[in-house]
Amino acid sequence: MTRSVQALAYARPSSLESTAAGRLLGLETAGGLTPRGAEAHPRFFAGFLAAPRIAARGLLVVADVAAARYHQRTRPGSLDPVVTGNGDRLRFESFSGCGGVYARLDVLDEALGGAETGHGTTNVDVNDPLREALSRMTGDDPMHLRVGPDEMAVTTLGGSVVEKRVPLPDRWLRGFAEAQVASARFDLRAELTGTEAIRFLRGLPRSQSRGRAPLWLVQTGRALRPTTRPGAGAVCLPGPERLGALERVLRFATGLRVYGPAPDGLATASAWEVALPGMRLTLTLSPDSARGFSGEGGVLDHLATDDAAADAELLSVLLAWEPRIDTADLADQSGLTGERVRAALTRLGTAGRVGYDVADTAYFHRELPYDADRAERHNPRLVSARRLVEEDAVRLDGDRATVVSGERRYRVRDANGVLSCTCTWWAEYRGRRGPCKHALAVRMAHRGAAVTPAA
Repeated sequence: MTRSVQALAYARPSSLESTAAGRLLGLETAGGLTPRGAEAHPRFFAGFLAAPRIAARGLLVVADVAAARYHQRTRPGSLDPVVTGNGDRLRFESFSGCGGVYARLDVLDEALGGAETGHGTTNVDVNDPLREALSRMTGDDPMHLRVGPDEMAVTTLGGSVVEKRVPLPDRWLRGFAEAQVASARFDLRAELTGTEAIRFLRGLPRSQSRGRAPLWLVQTGRALRPTTRPGAGAVCLPGPERLGALERVLRFATGLRVYGPAPDGLATASAWEVALPGMRLTLTLSPDSARGFSGEGGVLDHLATDDAAADAELLSVLLAWEPRIDTADLADQSGLTGERVRAALTRLGTAGRVGYDVADTAYFHRELPYDADRAERHNPRLVSARRLVEEDAVRLDGDRATVVSGERRYRVRDANGVLSCTCTWWAEYRGRRGPCKHALAVRMAHRGAAVTPAA
């Protein structure tokens, strides 16, 4: 497995302190990008929180997911959450170490007391003493939140005094991107009141059940009920124990919204959004608790196009840290079709430059503070497909093609834009986890790569 080390440098540890005016939650930032360019310790927010205890619990959930391994719990350490300032909100994101759960806390304008929010993305330090302090919080005494160094520290910091070095596998990077792509295909499948949400979530199992079939649910009246057949309106809950992280905020929940794709009988990813006063907390689950998002392959077709690469570069200069990216506006500004805009946004998502918000049904601009381009460069199927094209291994014949790989020949067929293959990958997954390397190579060939035509 390809791994790198992510170095996070903070001016000092984040802390929760008592002051004469109340409590002060100071979240320290590492290097990140802002409209002014790269900054060592960007500052995004300073103001009072309208619901401090709820915000503290939500931040702890995001930190819990960053530290969690829901499958193969062997590797210690976690990557600190990412925070993005989008002008009207703060977004805190994390991804589980096993690559199967994506968490995001959206602290909306009404919870920020109307204070101005900056623009940009960086990591925030969530250390063990801070976690303990946040866990002990009681009552709703006023709390001032500062994201980034205070005004005095901005001018006096002489260098980093806290450094964390965290292993960062390529599959983790790919999974972060795949989670966004999966979410973009979701629809609202169910909506519960706060009381029903608490009842449902507290009734879920808390331990991992290996080998158990995925749970399917359908809304009946005001409740979610198990169903034996994933018919219209049903949503998949793979690994229900993974929603246990929401326990910290349940008492404050005002509702639950559930998102997923149209069911086809097979396990799918899903998103579970708890509505909180002035905030939203969302967990997105991979289709199986035993595997993460990295192998889902939802981004591969878009990564295999030269047009998407050029289009992504064009769109990247039009993004302005918007909380909601309007694809129609981007199409007008860029002169691209809606389909090419969506493909370019998928590619930007793979580079960590946009995320997807299921509640807004829209992408949002952020710049993840790590070399997310590695997710594309080191994607095994994409690398293998490009090698096949370079080795002149693709023979095109109308809607059919032959791909030579070693001593084997694979037949790839195009049926209304959907490529099938005679390889074992296709036989096992039937396109549910993206195209195989042979189909990808054929797609590249049809899009203009230099290959030898069929004799």
